[in-house]
Amino acid sequence: MSGNPLRVGLFGASGYTGAELLRLLASHPRLEVALATADTHAGDRVAGLYPSLAAGYPDLVLAEADPARAEGLDVAFLALPHGASQDLVPELRKRVGTIVDLAADFRLKDPSLYPQWYGEEHRCPQLLAESVLGLPELYRDELRHASLVAVAGCYVTAASLALAPLVRTGAIEPAGVIVDAASGVSGAGRGLKTTTQFGTANEDFSAYGLLDHRHTPEIEQATGAQVLFTPHLAPMTRGILATCYARPTAGTDPLAELRDFYRGEPFVVVTDDPPSTKAALGSNCAYLTARRDPRTGWVVVLCALDNLVKGASGQAIQCANLALGLPETAGLPIVGVYP
Repeated sequence: MSGNPLRVGLFGASGYTGAELLRLLASHPRLEVALATADTHAGDRVAGLYPSLAAGYPDLVLAEADPARAEGLDVAFLALPHGASQDLVPELRKRVGTIVDLAADFRLKDPSLYPQWYGEEHRCPQLLAESVLGLPELYRDELRHASLVAVAGCYVTAASLALAPLVRTGAIEPAGVIVDAASGVSGAGRGLKTTTQFGTANEDFSAYGLLDHRHTPEIEQATGAQVLFTPHLAPMTRGILATCYARPTAGTDPLAELRDFYRGEPFVVVTDDPPSTKAALGSNCAYLTARRDPRTGWVVVLCALDNLVKGASGQAIQCANLALGLPETAGLPIVGVYP
């Protein structure tokens, strides 16, 4: 791809989504990492923290997260814990052309939802109206040349890709939708947690966040549906499988609706067979299928994806490509790793 390199900054490079961003950016034809920060690992070499990145970044050293270091960058990716971006984004907007935030800080349009679901007031609500939800298959036009992107959450991406087309076409009732979804342990991040330690998660399958998981309002915003969302932790490293249930409005074929909606989409595969997380491993693709059950009167829609790629870092690059006017598929894998 012709053109001068575009300079990239990555804030929060030491976490799983930060490491995945570095992995994918190493193969991007135009985006070049000029800055990677991680306060707890400032001064450490990326290659020492993640040996898998050594060939791509043999000399890259992690810096402290000082906004002044971002002066003149073309794009900044923020892979930080929730809340941190609210303080950083106003400073970065003075210095960086495009900001792509992987946290939830700018996803919800209604500022009153933050105290309800995140337990605190939003500190710069004036920016919520300016941000664009980073889910290209649903918000592509808004993402073109956007200056502030809030990448959709991993559960949200899976549920929304499954349900939004059917809500938009009127094929399902928007009320009383059920989303049952399971994620691998990497979705909880790199930090040490009892629930994600091997001895706890191995050979276990458990639900959590009953009735109050933070992704619920985001799913409802992206789909336009009223959702009962129950997440589960599965004993695997990567992957999300979302199984969604809704009532049909007519006798339409939901699988045919999905095929029509996603025709020509580079990162969505609609299949006859039920999707599996292994098929999506390492790729930026989401796999979907759907059925209408005449016996019970329910529609079931399934989506599988890699929570660290299409559910986070890959989708962030997909959004950045659109915002920067680059080919949407640049630097992104469409083929998974198997076995």
